[in-house]
Amino acid sequence: MTDFTLHDIDSAPKEAKPLLEGSKKNMGMIPSLHAVMAEAPALLEGYQALHGLFTNTSFNASEQTVVWQTINVENECHYCVPAHTGIAHMLKVPEEITEALRNETALPDNKLEALRTFTLAVVRKRGNVSKEDLQAFHDAGYGQRQVLEVILGVAQKTMSNYVNHIAETPVDEPFQKFAWKKNA
Repeated sequence: MTDFTLHDIDSAPKEAKPLLEGSKKNMGMIPSLHAVMAEAPALLEGYQALHGLFTNTSFNASEQTVVWQTINVENECHYCVPAHTGIAHMLKVPEEITEALRNETALPDNKLEALRTFTLAVVRKRGNVSKEDLQAFHDAGYGQRQVLEVILGVAQKTMSNYVNHIAETPVDEPFQKFAWKKNA
């Protein structure tokens, strides 16, 4: 385990205190990810801002979950997969969607599968998607707005996934029951 500090409101740098207070107010706790990010208040603020922006995209809860979990699973994030499994349950995303994402099996809906496929293309190709990737995404019913919103989701998840890899962020107690490891 690394020695990154898990800040609370008292130990956090001054600029991070109101951000952690907001986390506690909104979520009833300070997630370990936020506790780690608090060391760099600008990172925590940026992450929270991107999260708020992504939740206000044109994507519904199931689509947001597809984008988040596709990235989390691809990046093998030990923290975010369980956390977003819990969040998906809170958002009433159907269990078969959550499990398909966690297990990298086909989604029960072709449009959601197209969203996962496109999100994977963006991540794996670092944005250098092909015309065919774009056309398949458009053929599934998504437009330019959703292309750009996937990029927003990638930006948010890159921040959290990388922090969790480096800091070895401990999974919060409410999400431990959703522990996950990538299939071999």
